[in-house]
Amino acid sequence: MSFLNKNLSLIDEIVKVSEDAGEIILNIYKESKNKFILKDDNSPLTNADTESNKFIVRELKKLTPQIPVLSEEEKNIPFDIRSSWDEYWLIDPLDGTKEFLKRNGEFTVNIALIRKNTPIFGVVNLPTKGETYWGAKDLGSHVVQKNKTKKIEVATSNSQKIRIVTSRSHIGNEGLIVKKIENYELIKAGSSLKFCLIASGKADAYIRMGPTSEWDIAAGEAIVKFAGGIVVDLTDKNIIYNNGENLLNPFFLVATNRKLADKLLKLINS
Repeated sequence: MSFLNKNLSLIDEIVKVSEDAGEIILNIYKESKNKFILKDDNSPLTNADTESNKFIVRELKKLTPQIPVLSEEEKNIPFDIRSSWDEYWLIDPLDGTKEFLKRNGEFTVNIALIRKNTPIFGVVNLPTKGETYWGAKDLGSHVVQKNKTKKIEVATSNSQKIRIVTSRSHIGNEGLIVKKIENYELIKAGSSLKFCLIASGKADAYIRMGPTSEWDIAAGEAIVKFAGGIVVDLTDKNIIYNNGENLLNPFFLVATNRKLADKLLKLINS
């Protein structure tokens, strides 16, 4: 599993980086008004995004100067450079900026380590909840609460109602798919919180049929996979990261087990 299995203390250090970035965001969040500008893609950018980004990039370069960093806020690295990377950090310094601006607390800090085009380690910090989730190849997935770390796993069996988690801000064609399910419960959540709910057994599936970028899902994918879950595109293939100039993801499915994934893929593709 790369250098992480030779230096387990590095996991603690990256978790701490995510938590400190979360504190930076939280301090800005507590201000009475949060100003923002619109980026070229019309998505909002706040001071919390930029300050968190500066901190995470600086700390990662201190901890692992040999590993390049790709961030939502520093994404204009040509593919002819990125294509030579065997391993790199992929970060979203504030996932859920719209949730941040709506002040519903459902935003996260995402840090993932990508190796050979797939996430092998991911950290998601939930600043307003005081929780940090992380998952690593060969080590499983965990949640850190009040300085205590507990291992987590996806639900081993689905209840009578399939608990489908959906985005608070982006609900598209996946709503049509959900209606095909005979018995379901809908759970709305923002940012990478959706992945954390599935990884910790509190939800069963997440269908995304709208645009997302690689930094939106990489850390969450690692946490779900190493908690025993499945993340695939809608043709049942693994998501390949850093595979071209375009950093957008295909539509995808997150599920707790193979049987549920097959059932939902059949509905999606029918």
